[in-house]
Amino acid sequence: MQSLREGRWFKLICGASFQHLPAIRNLTLAYALAGADCVDVAADPAVIHAAKEGLTAAAGLGCDRLPWLMVSLNDGEDPHFRKAVFDPARCPADCPRPCETICPAQAITFDRPTEGYSGGYSGVIESRCYGCGRCLPLCPIQHITTQSTTITPEMIPSLLAQVDALEIHTQVGRLAEFRQLWRAIAPVVHRLKLVAISCPDGDGLIDYLRSLYQHISPEDSPLPCPLIWQTDGRPMSGDIGAGATRATVKLGQKVLAAGLPGYVQLAGGTNHHTVPKLRALGLLSEGSTLGDARRDCSADRAEDLPQPAASTFIAGVAYGSYARVLLSPILDQLDAIAPRLLGASPPLPHADALPRLAPDSAGYDPLSGSPPESIAPPPAHVARITHVAHVAHLEHDPDLLAQAVARAIALVSQLKPQPDLAIAPAAADLSLATESAPPSPLSPHHPPAVEPVLLKPG
Repeated sequence: MQSLREGRWFKLICGASFQHLPAIRNLTLAYALAGADCVDVAADPAVIHAAKEGLTAAAGLGCDRLPWLMVSLNDGEDPHFRKAVFDPARCPADCPRPCETICPAQAITFDRPTEGYSGGYSGVIESRCYGCGRCLPLCPIQHITTQSTTITPEMIPSLLAQVDALEIHTQVGRLAEFRQLWRAIAPVVHRLKLVAISCPDGDGLIDYLRSLYQHISPEDSPLPCPLIWQTDGRPMSGDIGAGATRATVKLGQKVLAAGLPGYVQLAGGTNHHTVPKLRALGLLSEGSTLGDARRDCSADRAEDLPQPAASTFIAGVAYGSYARVLLSPILDQLDAIAPRLLGASPPLPHADALPRLAPDSAGYDPLSGSPPESIAPPPAHVARITHVAHVAHLEHDPDLLAQAVARAIALVSQLKPQPDLAIAPAAADLSLATESAPPSPLSPHHPPAVEPVLLKPG
């Protein structure tokens, strides 16, 4: 809450349909150690469990300020809640396979060894696909389609009981669908610390958002927790390039000018250009990079903090595809050495590399996940690789942990000071511009699509 009020709220978006449990666990760990305020994951019991494992690991390593855990729901068709679908048997033998090359999540594969399968596998690895849609227009025979998922109202109370916050994805013109979804949420909303509403731009956007607010927070029954308006400028595009952030900044300005009650937070196309652009336009609070980051926020309770009448500055930024791609080369390296890590006793983090990290808690077993119940049965040719018998823990390789946290800090520190999370010179020797590291041998087609980000130690 302090971060929201001061305009330095940082949210990691793991993806509303992203279900790759090892990545979710380790991304959550790295960004929690770097000071993230919130981690947004799919409304899937196994995914929630994996994220909580990451938070538990962060706490065991000395993180005394864990981010809130959020899940996302939708009131209708939405690109964030879909998976690519195609039958590889129909692919021409001479196809150059542009879908495999373009996929930022390495979710499309042809005749390659794949986790959970003996021998080669071809098709969509469903757990990795997060619905960006970049493969759809590139298929030479146009046979890639998508499959959407929805959560039934009966599942909502049990899901929300496991998390701190909720995000609702909607679109202009879906007021009836939103009200239907809210009927299932309203009885349990008092359990939540935060509600966010994510909506892309469209004709009549501001009137639509006002209608949503009147519905969820009428005068006789105001919303019992703070509200964030998430401006989804260009969904799932932050890793494409510098220009992707323009749409979300423009939409943020539009929603700010409307004076809606609540906080305004950017998403959709956010990357390391977003905060500098906000600062140049005067859209950040002057105190967003000031103050003592060591201050204990535990006394601030959400129910004690009044909803702002209207935002006067952007309260925070959510990072999705960019934040994940930033760490993906490190997670690929972790996958490559997983057999060695899982076959040996886990080493303790080097004290000189991450001085604030405590030793690993004794007896911390590898994550044993179970396949989440499928909400909509996938076609037989779509791989459901969601069971994780053993997961390589990022904290079991101190060097990779230091690199991952350094990259995460480089992004988080654009919004907030980091004196408590500063890494020692041993980690600084990594140059902290680790984006220049060679791509992992497991992902030759996917070098990190980012530009160098330098971080001053301390």
